[in-house]
Amino acid sequence: MAKKSRPVSRPINEGKELLLSVMRDDLEIQTFHAGGPGGQHQNKSDTGVRIIHRASGARGESREDRSQTVNKKNALRRMTEDPRFQTWLNREIFYHDKSPEQRIKEDMSLDNLRFETVDESGAWRVTSGLLMKEE
Repeated sequence: MAKKSRPVSRPINEGKELLLSVMRDDLEIQTFHAGGPGGQHQNKSDTGVRIIHRASGARGESREDRSQTVNKKNALRRMTEDPRFQTWLNREIFYHDKSPEQRIKEDMSLDNLRFETVDESGAWRVTSGLLMKEE
């Protein structure tokens, strides 16, 4: 009889800190009849899956396979590839470990603001960065 191996317990991201996680509560998972070829099986089972990430509005959908589990995996992958999810993810990573006061200070720095002024001739002038005092 072959010797059974014991599972080794170790952190998933060895040496790496987990920045954020997307939980099932953050997603809206919808199932539906996939339609198409497959006969009566298609009309009786909800194999199509649509996953929507509430915070970003990103969505992924799959209905190619007869297995709902396979379609869930494909829909989740497509949802993570959505540009809206990628934008949300980059924003979350950028703001990680910063207090609201630090974020406001960074976002409201003069380098990030754009000022529009009207000169004597009535033309608009855009100034970015520091404003120069006019005498």
